[in-house]
Amino acid sequence: MTSLPRSTDLFVIGGGPAGLAAALAARRRGLDVTLADSSVPPIDKACGEGIMPDGLAAARSLGLDLDAAGGHAFRGISFRDGDSAVAAAFPNGHGLGLRRTALHQLMVNQAIDAGVHLAWGVRVSGITAEGVMADDRLVRARWIAGADGGNSPVRRWAGLDACHHESRRFGFRRHYAIAPWSEYMEIHWGEGCQLYITPVAAGEVCVVLISSDQRLRLDDVLPGFPEVERRLSAAGPTNLQRGGVTASRRLKAVYRGNVALVGDSSGSVDAITGDGLCLLFQQSVALAAALEAGDLSLYQAEHRRIGRRPEWMANLMLLLDQHGGLRSRAIRALAGRPNLFAGMLAMHVGQQSPTDFLRNGLALGWRMLTL
Repeated sequence: MTSLPRSTDLFVIGGGPAGLAAALAARRRGLDVTLADSSVPPIDKACGEGIMPDGLAAARSLGLDLDAAGGHAFRGISFRDGDSAVAAAFPNGHGLGLRRTALHQLMVNQAIDAGVHLAWGVRVSGITAEGVMADDRLVRARWIAGADGGNSPVRRWAGLDACHHESRRFGFRRHYAIAPWSEYMEIHWGEGCQLYITPVAAGEVCVVLISSDQRLRLDDVLPGFPEVERRLSAAGPTNLQRGGVTASRRLKAVYRGNVALVGDSSGSVDAITGDGLCLLFQQSVALAAALEAGDLSLYQAEHRRIGRRPEWMANLMLLLDQHGGLRSRAIRALAGRPNLFAGMLAMHVGQQSPTDFLRNGLALGWRMLTL
């Protein structure tokens, strides 16, 4: 563990992927960076572990080659609802299923190589106008980044808790020792829940249950997905079920004074979009540019722009979650016109214009009416 310095340009509170990404982006701009977290690597989190092509591109802008970390590539997304199914490949590139612990260790190693001062096992107890209280002493900092997750103390300390809207769902993850049976990431839709299946290795898949019911667990819902249950019954789980909260949250502001928020502390979209990592990578690049310019209002504007498309896509997918009849009709319509689903997927990964997406939406609406 690196000892805490007396002062630093940027003090990052939180050592998960968001904090490490913010630290790496700031170091690439020449800032002296200190990062502290009460945990010790590698840090795990219950998540779907799928990274979209735009997320891989955003990681490369931080100097991270995630393909070199192992994992398992997937070529697109598949939606399944009962007997209906539709799949499409990404228009360019591939996605990557990567264990969260492998991602975290890769980012830690990159931060060490970049010269970030990493302080693990450190308790941060507050912030002041001069800096950060860490292990009961003040570390002076010109800038402070809160990357401490959805329940962020930094957000509360900075007075940034005010939201435009907030909703929560619950996710439970388990890995299974089975070779991936599809070249796609699969989303299986059920009544009030989804199964999110991502290949993460040649002999392992990640299965996540997402629902609004915090009491539901994978074993409760698998009988409602007989094809998935049949496949998984031949395999053994490689770990215990791990749970977490997935929030849809948009804050009124993501900075105040010399404090900025990044990652889930700065707001989030539902995990079903698979956009969490892409967002935090893009936010980190934007934050570093604003720090270099000395103007965090630039970060506020860019943060809003970055989040607009994922938030819109999350709202669309949650609409499908809440209205089973609409979802069933939409997926049957898409199954008959896979090119429309391909257009939706292209929009999801930032490779289609809003105008083209609107045309696709109108064509989908017409097909649903004529089924």
